[in-house]
Amino acid sequence: MRYFFAIIVFLSLFFGCQKNQELTQTESKSVYMDYSNSEDQFTGGINMIPITTSKGIFKVYTKRVGNNPKIKVLLLHGGPGGTHEFFDCFDGYFPNEEIEYVYYDQLDSYYSDKPNDSTLWTTEHFVEEVEQVRKALNMDKNNFYLYGQSWGGILAMEYALKYQDNLKGLIISNMMSSAPEYGKYAEEVLGPQMPPEVLKEIKELEAKEDYANPRYTELLMTHYYSKHALRLSLEEWPKSVELAFQHLNPKIYLYMQGPSEFGMAGNATLKSWDVSDRLKTINTPTLVIGATHDTMDPKHMEWMANELPNGRFLLCPNGSHLAQYDDQKVYFKGLISFIKDVDDGTFK
Repeated sequence: MRYFFAIIVFLSLFFGCQKNQELTQTESKSVYMDYSNSEDQFTGGINMIPITTSKGIFKVYTKRVGNNPKIKVLLLHGGPGGTHEFFDCFDGYFPNEEIEYVYYDQLDSYYSDKPNDSTLWTTEHFVEEVEQVRKALNMDKNNFYLYGQSWGGILAMEYALKYQDNLKGLIISNMMSSAPEYGKYAEEVLGPQMPPEVLKEIKELEAKEDYANPRYTELLMTHYYSKHALRLSLEEWPKSVELAFQHLNPKIYLYMQGPSEFGMAGNATLKSWDVSDRLKTINTPTLVIGATHDTMDPKHMEWMANELPNGRFLLCPNGSHLAQYDDQKVYFKGLISFIKDVDDGTFK
């Protein structure tokens, strides 16, 4: 009887401790991934946001990941005409730091409405589109971080030049502040790194404006993209990057950027874009991310960081244009550190 009583006491203590441990774990559980009190729980964080334009109202795709009222990062993809799929790898880093972030496909990109109206393909339109998205997602100067890569970096700079009072932090990734300087870098530095016969053939095709020739794409993919866009063999490119290229809208891309990443060619509307002399007016804490093997001049990007009153430069020594993949550890360590430093007030 005495042994039976002892067993009862032991089991009571054991299960009691286990229950208290479960309560403690429940009480301390993070609400970062809790969507239960959100209207977008039904869609898993997806919101199709209506955008008012001169040509009517259209909807753009956004998908929120996580909850953090102090840190909300809006991701601006490249292209123009790219997709949020370039940023799928952010899922491997931001959630662990409890950073809230929002995927977003700009108007005329794959997951958003496609009015296919070139009068809307201007930096002015896209800046106002970002502003409408910001308001719809309740982002403000206390929590709003704007991240832009490549063309998204152009858009982020343009937004900051008009609406910096709404920003808590700004990230410019893999984009110079001058399209002409970008073209000059491609022409004078990156081009000569190719085998002479390859560069000669590329130039001959460009002189004929034969950009649709499969040979032109083949030469760039083999000798340029695999060395300066994403430094992996084409067979190793992540599926998300493949999808982003498959889903890219060629009409808006050709209209604004031109037929290749080898500088801006043809009649690209961004060909003369340059805000270099205005960077000093952006007072928002800003991180500029460059990469040694990028299509963008890393020295120019370091200059940008120094020109910005509150700029910081991050160099990815093994990275290229998509350094979030080919120099991932350096990229995300620096990006997360910047966001955390701004958030806790230690940014310098």
